[in-house]
Amino acid sequence: MYKDKAEIPAWLKTADEQIRAADAYVVVSAEYNHSIPPALSNMLDHFGGSAYAFKPSGIVTYSAGQYGGMRAAMQLRAMLGELGMLSVSNIFGVPVAQKSLSEDGEPLNEHMERGADRLISQLDWYANALRNHRNTAGIPS
Repeated sequence: MYKDKAEIPAWLKTADEQIRAADAYVVVSAEYNHSIPPALSNMLDHFGGSAYAFKPSGIVTYSAGQYGGMRAAMQLRAMLGELGMLSVSNIFGVPVAQKSLSEDGEPLNEHMERGADRLISQLDWYANALRNHRNTAGIPS
């Protein structure tokens, strides 16, 4: 945290503006020691709950193993809720990540497309619903 706002780097101010302007978030995380990577946790904490309040999130996790980062996803779900960006029910886990995308970023299996589509359609629905409600009813104080 910066006590003197004049010391905040320009890129961090831009990131704060972009985060506050968004209607939803997709949080992508590897699994690190069966948990959330410290850098991701620190970055989310830096902006604080008011930046994310009353906006939905989608969780995408990945790992080299068969669980696709689900242990990190469960911890992320709790953390994101505390920050005010409740996650949608669908979680897109990518197991054996090293065999899921080509070097050009193309999906190598049906799970990659189906899982992404399911998460995005759910997140889009919630983002529109919550944005409409924020615009008509405001947010609780």
